[in-house]
Amino acid sequence: MPREHHYRTTVTWAGNRGTGTSGYRDYDRDHVVTADGPPPIPGSSDPAFRGDPARWNPELLLVASLAQCHMLWYLHLAAVAGVVVTDYADTAAGTMSGGRFTEVVLRPRVTVTDPDMIERATAVHADAHRACFIANSVNFPVRHEPTVTAAV
Repeated sequence: MPREHHYRTTVTWAGNRGTGTSGYRDYDRDHVVTADGPPPIPGSSDPAFRGDPARWNPELLLVASLAQCHMLWYLHLAAVAGVVVTDYADTAAGTMSGGRFTEVVLRPRVTVTDPDMIERATAVHADAHRACFIANSVNFPVRHEPTVTAAV
């Protein structure tokens, strides 16, 4: 039997301007996402849907979750493979069309300690992609376009 993991969050709406949802333009989309332990995340909807651009929206959080999951698996699998990573940054991008995500592209930039590790380090991205729980849970393609360089 597979081991189960449970995740609990609370989302609390903070956008009542005094008249509730009396009209589409009469309320803010502001909310707060909390869980036991980490700091709260200020949320809203995408600015295209009357949201606050200074707050996280669900679409950004989904793209960030995919990038985080890939990175964490990548770092683990790199360590197991003897690839020494000294830097990692990802500029992930998601595309929505017709009210659904159609694709997310991860663009991790990885630095390793030795040029002889570049080929192995590049190959580990495919393994990380297969292992990522979040990527395995979505119904759209998640591609990765890694760049791996050696520290000078």
